[in-house]
Amino acid sequence: MHSAPSKNNISSSRQNLVGITMGCPVGIGPEIILRFLAKRKFPAPYFPVVIGDIGVLQRSARELQVNIEVIAWQPGQQVEVEKIQVIEPQRSGGYALQSESLHWGVPGRKTGRAAAAYIEDAVGLITRGELDAMVTCPIAKYAIQLAGYDFPGHTEMLASLCDTQNYGMMMAANRLRVSLVTIHTPLAKVAEQLDQEEIRRIINLTGETLIKDFGIAKPRIAVAGFNPHGGESGLFGEEERLIIEPAVAASASEEWELTGPLPPDTVFKMAYDNRFDAVVAMYHDQGLIPFKLVHFADGVNLTMGLPIIRTSVDHGTAYDIAGKGLASDSSLEAAFAMATKIIGNREKR
Repeated sequence: MHSAPSKNNISSSRQNLVGITMGCPVGIGPEIILRFLAKRKFPAPYFPVVIGDIGVLQRSARELQVNIEVIAWQPGQQVEVEKIQVIEPQRSGGYALQSESLHWGVPGRKTGRAAAAYIEDAVGLITRGELDAMVTCPIAKYAIQLAGYDFPGHTEMLASLCDTQNYGMMMAANRLRVSLVTIHTPLAKVAEQLDQEEIRRIINLTGETLIKDFGIAKPRIAVAGFNPHGGESGLFGEEERLIIEPAVAASASEEWELTGPLPPDTVFKMAYDNRFDAVVAMYHDQGLIPFKLVHFADGVNLTMGLPIIRTSVDHGTAYDIAGKGLASDSSLEAAFAMATKIIGNREKR
């Protein structure tokens, strides 16, 4: 079982360190890491450490002509801001890759195993008090499953590593925050999976996250309906009356203001206009379409409920452009900045 490091476990003399996992070695993770770290614009007093493969990053730097040195790092060493510090997984069997033999955009079992190892090591470094948080670059679900991992993605893997059952997904940026009741569920099956207890759980997680991680004293939370016009009093569906309304009523709390269910076609505009601090959406595209319309470049994926701090880019591996020098590091920059703010907000509590 993993648990969050206490402040007493962290030496007051060491730097404030945020780990960045490299993600899939043949995706855009190496490129966006190079571009972001080459800027050397990190929110003080936090410094980045990469959990990944030195050879892959060095090869990517050569090919993309990014002028920054990539060196090995070990816990306890000082981080040099003019270089990229990398710690490689060092477990039995080894996960070192032959970087020159890899093909950009072509994942496989070895790259999946490496990507999983980066995540495992980052969690271990945080729980031992050697890092303060982690930021993840994208992985390929297909590749990690080829490597023998039965997880649909980062979130579920991290929850397992942290021995956490009560977790959820929030997309966050400066104008919108959206948490999801169902995530990777086929649209045809969403209605049958809507459940009062699950909606209540996500509402509560959302409220707790806004207070603890975002420092909002009394969050304003909106809950989206499921059907057009919020069901129109049952004319267009009964999910609001039978499932969502009772869940909202049961989730009332003195700690937050709760409103809903509200029509899905208006609730996000209301949140955008700062009437709410977050929206609880019923399914993946209901929440992510408006979020990415506004925050396609700077959105952040945050895992709620973990004892550790984890943020992530809100995009995938982008295999079609991997190795071509076309990837943007804006989401990684935003994810790093959000991780540092969450560290600060948790320390104030």
